[in-house]
Amino acid sequence: MAKRNISSFLVVLVSLLAVALAEATTEPPAVYIFGDSTLDVGTNNYIPECLAKADFYFNGIDFPYSEPTGRFSNGLNTADEIVRLLGLRRSPPPFLQLVNDPSTFRKNILKGANFASGGSGILNSTGQYQYRKVISMGDQIQQFSTVRSNITNMTASDAATDAILSKAFFLISVGSNDIFEYLLNITRPPMTIPEFNATLVSTYEYHLKTLYELGARKLGILTVPPIGCTPFARARANGNCSEPARRFAQAFYTEAVALLEKLSSQVPDLRLQAQALCDSGLRDITSACCGNGTYACNQTASFCSNRDEYLFWDQFHPTQRVSELAALTLFGGSESFVAPMNFSQLLGVNI
Repeated sequence: MAKRNISSFLVVLVSLLAVALAEATTEPPAVYIFGDSTLDVGTNNYIPECLAKADFYFNGIDFPYSEPTGRFSNGLNTADEIVRLLGLRRSPPPFLQLVNDPSTFRKNILKGANFASGGSGILNSTGQYQYRKVISMGDQIQQFSTVRSNITNMTASDAATDAILSKAFFLISVGSNDIFEYLLNITRPPMTIPEFNATLVSTYEYHLKTLYELGARKLGILTVPPIGCTPFARARANGNCSEPARRFAQAFYTEAVALLEKLSSQVPDLRLQAQALCDSGLRDITSACCGNGTYACNQTASFCSNRDEYLFWDQFHPTQRVSELAALTLFGGSESFVAPMNFSQLLGVNI
């Protein structure tokens, strides 16, 4: 494999954190997606023993034909909305789905793949006890290593594979489940919060460096959202935001920013600043549209009819409308909301 220098990272921080190298492209790039349920488009459907699934109603009620696809959403999720703005007609399918069709596997992986697994985390242990089996971030990267090997078998050259992957976009959203499991004492290791946070960040750094060594050059990293204000967290804090979860998420965010600054320390003219999302005008930013803080979204839950006015679809996840707004902010936001440049400028995509 060609020698690489970690210093060629470029960090872009928005309300959702994005990391990438600026390079315009005339064709929609291949997109490789990693992380948890925020970006999962059906990976867990292919894990029989997994308990973290969304392949049932009322999930997908606003998806074409009201199909529950495994997305933790009433329709499209954040991964879908981002790739649509990149110019792709549909999201890359789950890697586990592609593996099931060897005849087209190699052709399809050149367009991208989704490795994200609901319930997973930065640590290999996250989600494995609570949900029986999920694909951890480390295992997702191992799956991508298989993709790289297959591309190299086609190109017969590491350099040619590097050239292909340098044009691809790598999207990552992970970390919330690690924090939740620690706070809920599901499989809490004997660590203080600062110690556990340091473990998360160092493991995250290892994952990012591994992806870089495998050829990733354009990375979009979505930071841990304000998990202390989800319906799930509010139900355990008398309707208020959970202060411990809020503080932990903020601490992780701060350390993640420091990590990305370190990785990009040798990039010239780097500007790094955090921005808040604009007011989206949503009517309800506290309740779950489907189910509530203590009752999961399923076939027996009640659900709202005005879904575009809700921030949360279920106990944890955004509605399709909010995913759309987040993607639009990433791609079209001014420097007041996206700094130092938005995704359209960064990737050469007009929306």
